[in-house]
Amino acid sequence: MVIPVLFYALISAVGIFGAAHAEKDNCGFSGKWLDSVAVSRDLLKRGFHRELKTTVQYGPLSPDGLQALLVQTLPRGVFMDPYQLASLHQDTGLQVLLDSEVDLEAPAYLSQGFSAFVYATWDPEIPGRLQAAVPIHGRYRRPSGSGRGWERVEIEPPRMLLRREGCQQLLPTPPHVLVDAPCTFRNLSRCRWLEIQLPQGQMDVSLELPVGNQSLVVSVCAGTLLVTLLCCALITRAVWRHGFLQAC
Repeated sequence: MVIPVLFYALISAVGIFGAAHAEKDNCGFSGKWLDSVAVSRDLLKRGFHRELKTTVQYGPLSPDGLQALLVQTLPRGVFMDPYQLASLHQDTGLQVLLDSEVDLEAPAYLSQGFSAFVYATWDPEIPGRLQAAVPIHGRYRRPSGSGRGWERVEIEPPRMLLRREGCQQLLPTPPHVLVDAPCTFRNLSRCRWLEIQLPQGQMDVSLELPVGNQSLVVSVCAGTLLVTLLCCALITRAVWRHGFLQAC
């Protein structure tokens, strides 16, 4: 009876050691800890200029040197201003890398979607929480002939990537997979990241942008022309009354 007990104890010890060793080799990303990762998003402000805020909450005992990267794909209806992002980096430390050039003046129907690499930073007030608040701007839409005054723009959930600084033994943890992405927002080198599979339905956000009414084009143009002619007449009358034409 003693030998079987010792045998089972030895197997249990080997299993515990193997699990601990595997967790260590995987940068501390255990399956239980990965299940504790939760992501939420909020769309703040109104109108064409919004703020997309993403919060990443972790369970206890987070690995040291943890880094989080949100890969956000934006549709053609919205954009990020690279000059504004550079200014916010100096003021608040926001770190965002865009994968392509952005035309700030192009309307939605002449634009293309793009991806943004958003590097989340630790929340100084709440332990175990990272967050990133990125300004986004709506593009002008083509006027609608149906009288519809608003158009909805859907923003799909981001991809969630994790890595631990200094760890070179990152392994896939099904259903989570390994991907290559820029190490930092400066895009000087690429690193191996663990992409976390998260429930997508709870992270969908959308915004409604105003759309012009095409049926009002004639009346708006006529009104604009009438106001312009009236202003020109008033200015000409004032100049003539005060004798500026004679002085010239």
